[in-house]
Amino acid sequence: MTAENIKSAIFLDRDGVISPDDFGYISEPEQYHLYPYTIEALRIFKELDFLLFVVTNQSGIARGYFSIEDLERVLAKMRSLISAGGIELDGVYYSPYYKDGIIPPYNIDHEDRKPGIGMFKKAYSDFHFDIEQSWMIGDRHSDIAFGKNAGLKNILLLTGNGHKDFIEIIKTNELKPNFVCENLLTAANLIRDFKL
Repeated sequence: MTAENIKSAIFLDRDGVISPDDFGYISEPEQYHLYPYTIEALRIFKELDFLLFVVTNQSGIARGYFSIEDLERVLAKMRSLISAGGIELDGVYYSPYYKDGIIPPYNIDHEDRKPGIGMFKKAYSDFHFDIEQSWMIGDRHSDIAFGKNAGLKNILLLTGNGHKDFIEIIKTNELKPNFVCENLLTAANLIRDFKL
């Protein structure tokens, strides 16, 4: 692959970004659904020829709230809903780790848990992409820190936990995203304008 045709990537958090965070720790596929605008946003990214990755912290496994098998079933529902909209994700990565959890071997501090960049490293190993032209889109402080740690441009969404974390970021002046957007579709339009 030559430098000219190396793709860029969009990294997406799951809950609060492509899907509502209504249920907290989702353990059943029936609980999972997308935001109404998610497919339209993902289509814009695909039209711009981005690779699409979902990177999600799933500490509910370490906490004992649900199993790996439960999570895999929810993720299968996610993929099915996205695929039904004519979009295929290039990669889905999750971190089951949480150092204060109760389920070994997941109750450890691990670089796969955002803001650590273990999931980014896995995606980069699986797909060689242009880091400088790639983006992280999330609704939490940890998503923005993940993006910065990985050398990605960052967008904080005001959906999910975003409004609360935006207020905290403004208060602390600690870790500012490159952009703040109302939702994923707004972010997709911004990136399209940015790229054109």
